[in-house]
Formats: sequence, C-alpha cells, structure tokens
Amino acid sequence: MARVAFVTGGTRGIGRAIVERLKADGMEVAAGYSGNEEAAAKCAAEIGVMVVKGNVGVFEDCARAVAEVEGKLGPIDVLINNAGITRDGFFHKMTYEQWSEVIRVNMDSAFNMTRQVIEGMRERGWGRIVNISSINGQKGQVGQTNYSAAKAGLIGFTKALALENAKKGITVNCICPGYIDTEMVSAVPENVLQGIIAGIPVGRLGKGEEIADMVSFLSGERAGFVTGATLTLNGGQYMAA
Repeated sequence: MARVAFVTGGTRGIGRAIVERLKADGMEVAAGYSGNEEAAAKCAAEIGVMVVKGNVGVFEDCARAVAEVEGKLGPIDVLINNAGITRDGFFHKMTYEQWSEVIRVNMDSAFNMTRQVIEGMRERGWGRIVNISSINGQKGQVGQTNYSAAKAGLIGFTKALALENAKKGITVNCICPGYIDTEMVSAVPENVLQGIIAGIPVGRLGKGEEIADMVSFLSGERAGFVTGATLTLNGGQYMAA
C-alpha cells in the first residue's frame, strides 16, 4: 500500500519539486497552499495530486487540512514542513507584525502540522518528518532576524523530536537549503543575484529537484537509521560542522 505524504507550501518552488518527486516515488501526495489558487490548480492538474488550502500558522486550519487529507488518502506517513514566508527588515525598524507573522508561518507551523500526525505515526510504528530550514537559520542574515530565528528554531525542534520518537520507528530530519532557483530568488535584482552566486563555490544557484532528491531519500524505507540530522545543501556556501 502506498505511503501518504503531506507537503506544506507544496504548490510552488521547492515544495512543488518535492511533491513531484514523492509522487514519482509512488506515494499518495497532498500539497498544502495558502492563497495562490492558480498555482494550486496547476499543481493538481499537472502532477495529479490533492491540494489543500489553509494557513499553517493557525492550529485549527492544520487540523482541518490533515483531516481532509486523511479522509481522502489515508493516514499520513510522511510530513514535509516546507511552508515559509519572508518579511525582511532591519531589526531596529521591524514591526511586531513582521516578526510574529514569520514566526507563526515558519516556526509555529511545525508544531501545528506535526502535532496532528505524530500520534498516528507512533501508533503505527512508522513515520518520516522532514523540516525545511535554511542556510540563514545556520549562519544568520542581515535583515532577516525573524526568518533566521524561525529557521534556526526548526533545527532544535528536529533534534528534540527525533530523540522522542526514535524508538517508535519515526525519523525526523532537517534540510537547510542555500540559494535555490525559485521565483522568490529570481525576483532579486540582477546585480544582487550575481553577487550571491559569486559567493557560492559551485558557481550557481541550486535546483528545487536537488532538494527534492534529498527529501525523497529521507522519506523512504531505507532512511530508518538517519534521524536528528541537519543536512546542508548550499553548494559549499556555508560549511557547518
């Protein structure tokens, strides 16, 4: 019987690449999204997956979304916490709204989504949770105190949750992508983008498919001995110990 996967922020960018790969792996996949109806419709039509609308920063929305997915596809075996936003600004000028919105969507969402599925995974004795953090959660970034804090929080969340659930057949891992060729990165001014690329030893942006490859492995049957890991996929831009 096919495993069931739920990918938050799954209709665009890295999330869509993950959805496409897990579907190709033979899983039943649901892609979460918050507002872009056009992207959601394209994802559903082109990849052939279920799409579910909701705000991952709201606990009740996550409970409803998970219930919808499990009602249609079955119990969720694989959860990819990928959804994220930016509200950049220097900290001394940052508003509470800029801070709290990023923390809710990028950090609280990990609790909101994982809490819905963890008991079922424990009862069944199998589960895969992959949290998508960021290079900036490891090294920090000017103008992204909120984003860096949230993404760093995901790393600690990953380690503690992995320890709690290792004996239940559940692995919890974290991926920290560097700069990936997505719509968000492509919107950066060309001169700034070239400066970013110049700082990446491999000399290019990453691809969503490269992140998806790692998610695919961590979500599979052969990854049972990998848990609590933080994996850096950034072209050598930041080499964490």
